[in-house]
Amino acid sequence: MKTSAIAGLVAALIGTIAVAGAFAKPPDLSGVWLPDVKDQVRQETQNIPPWKPEARSQFQHLVDEEKAGRPFLVLSHCLPHGMPSWMLITHNAFELLVTPGRITMLGEVDGNRMRRIYMDGRPHPEDPDLTLHGHSVGHWEDDKLVVDTVAIAPQAYIATSEAAGIPNNGDLHIVERIHLTKPDVMADDMEITAPKVLTTTWKTTRLFRRYPERHYEIIEGECQQEDLVPGKDKYGNDIFVPKPQNADGSVRAVK
Repeated sequence: MKTSAIAGLVAALIGTIAVAGAFAKPPDLSGVWLPDVKDQVRQETQNIPPWKPEARSQFQHLVDEEKAGRPFLVLSHCLPHGMPSWMLITHNAFELLVTPGRITMLGEVDGNRMRRIYMDGRPHPEDPDLTLHGHSVGHWEDDKLVVDTVAIAPQAYIATSEAAGIPNNGDLHIVERIHLTKPDVMADDMEITAPKVLTTTWKTTRLFRRYPERHYEIIEGECQQEDLVPGKDKYGNDIFVPKPQNADGSVRAVK
């Protein structure tokens, strides 16, 4: 066979493989996933966010308070973890549902833990309502689910543990590349850009494991509901605070 014919055959074969790869079925991410808490704890000290000086001092204060036995509850008041803290520090299982045009994440324990990742090609809204989980759109790049999240409320924490985290204070942008490293091990490669509190984009990975043979199911949680309003902490960070109460414990009207 002539060299040109061989080259043509090889090119055709490569083209066939490329087309097959382009239309390959995405990996199955559905099911109940449990976080790798041991790896979370390791990253508390080995991959610290690039805090701006004022945020770094606040963060170190929280770390010191936890070591002294006075941990600050970053997640409280029945609020959702929000993004990116849900993926960073959750200790509880979540279920990932894959349906036409959307991927949904449902978490257990207290608060409203639900993420919608729109896969139908829609863009982010031009004037979105800010939420703790933000607005997420996704698409597949080979075997990776790429998720872009914006419109996150400024009160959502960037947390490295349940006792150490700083509100993002606005303009938060998160890009995730979610993929399987093994059939039942999922990695979430995150790029977190928070110009109000970080000096540069923070890159970190969180691991989750699936145990199909154990037939895990997520369950409902309970918490004590409180009425909250936007406020500021002593550093000027955006947070939620309880509404003022009357002497009898009823919520005072806020003008």
